Amino acid sequence: MEAKPEKTASGFHGVSPHSNVAAVADHQRIHRILCSMDWAYVHRTWEKWASNNVGTSGQPLKAALLINYDPTGPSRLLSTILEEEGIKADPIEISQFVNYVKCNKMQKETFFIAPNEYIVTSIHENWFHGRCISTSSPTGEGAIMMQTAAFLLLALYNGSIGSASGAVAAADQLVLQLGRKNL
Repeated sequence: MEAKPEKTASGFHGVSPHSNVAAVADHQRIHRILCSMDWAYVHRTWEKWASNNVGTSGQPLKAALLINYDPTGPSRLLSTILEEEGIKADPIEISQFVNYVKCNKMQKETFFIAPNEYIVTSIHENWFHGRCISTSSPTGEGAIMMQTAAFLLLALYNGSIGSASGAVAAADQLVLQLGRKNL
């Protein structure tokens, strides 16, 4: 049966109750199922990746955060921390970091994660690298931010150039896996 517009009491045209309302409801239900399947995939992928790459002994990363991100979305939609490992992030601080990325302030300003301040040292197409300028660690600390279609991955590591290479490779593994599903 085809949808037939009707004039309502307010004067606006609506859709007849005898139309494709059931089809629209089915479409919305399918969309919710697909979104939950994507979330299940993201969570499973994160858990496997984090267990192999984030930790203290012999892992390339000391901490990582996965943040939902839509650079084209309205500013009233807040990004949230979806996953975190090795760090307890402050949502306000993360909101400021997301704004830092969204406003493209990488070449002009520093950013803060936990008690540390970072300065960006290199910028690439969909990621940047920063070094901590407030660390007490003799080997230093760094941060890598990679952007996918739907997320920001913030990966933190201890060490210098060799450690940075391992951290970039580890972060890139997760980004590639999420990219397979266009997430």
